[in-house]
Amino acid sequence: MVGLKPSDVPPPLAVKVLSAGSAACIADLVTFPLDTAKVRLQIQGEKAVTGAAKGIRYRGVFGTISTMVRTEGPRSLYNGLVAGLQRQMAFASIRIGLYDSVKSFYTRGKDNPNVGVRILAGCTTGAMAVSVAQPTDVVKVRFQAQMNLQGVGRRYNGTMQAYRQIFQLEGLRGLWKGTLPNITRNALVNCTELVSYDLIKEAILKHKLLSDNLPCHFVSAFGAGFITTVIASPVDVVKTRYMNSPPGQYRSSLNCAWTMMTKEGPTAFYKGFVPSFLRLGSWNVVMFVSFEQLKRAMMMSRNRIEATT
Repeated sequence: MVGLKPSDVPPPLAVKVLSAGSAACIADLVTFPLDTAKVRLQIQGEKAVTGAAKGIRYRGVFGTISTMVRTEGPRSLYNGLVAGLQRQMAFASIRIGLYDSVKSFYTRGKDNPNVGVRILAGCTTGAMAVSVAQPTDVVKVRFQAQMNLQGVGRRYNGTMQAYRQIFQLEGLRGLWKGTLPNITRNALVNCTELVSYDLIKEAILKHKLLSDNLPCHFVSAFGAGFITTVIASPVDVVKTRYMNSPPGQYRSSLNCAWTMMTKEGPTAFYKGFVPSFLRLGSWNVVMFVSFEQLKRAMMMSRNRIEATT
């Protein structure tokens, strides 16, 4: 897929998996405040707030970030970071690290797979990743949604306590809450993100607009981020609302979507679009650039070790 020249030896699966998880963690560390702002904007209007939170309104991504810093402190922007990093190590390692292998499996090792095969591979690894990493996503979203204010009760005080409390009160179904919309969302995100990156990068190299280096990776990742945000935003909003909801608020993810449509209108599905794009675009840039560099560094280290043995 990405990174090495055709003449180079493809990196082994372990290198791809490890570099994908590590690159995704780096990207999360850089862009997490944007993700938190996105979640706050997506759940705004979901239900009436009380007490100290009653007068707080979020307006735009940077307005949301400044409001959170002013009312809750800078640390609030990183609510759920531990669960977020756990999620990326489990999630990105599978959805990105296994993409080339699954693509090769579907083509039986043939080069230059068509768009349909790439989409199928992206959907497959996206669904596989959600099945494994869903509990980490539930905890991350709930931490990002809760307010750190005097007079506003906190649902959770720590990451491990959140896992235990959700399991005790809601069972395994609570930890895997929203799996269907999340599979839908991440199948869309993964195939759009990876396939767009693949196709944009191949077109750039084919037409010799750029060489296979950092500027090429940057442009490809930025384009993939925009395309992915447009396609995945509606499912992402439903996923966030449903995973953050207390038991009984929605009967299902479809009921959550219907409630949003009837009470807030179709524009509700694009709440938080700007932070979604800022976050996904910047996340893609940091992740893919890091992924490329980490793979190359790991392969160079591996080659040096083999040369000395």
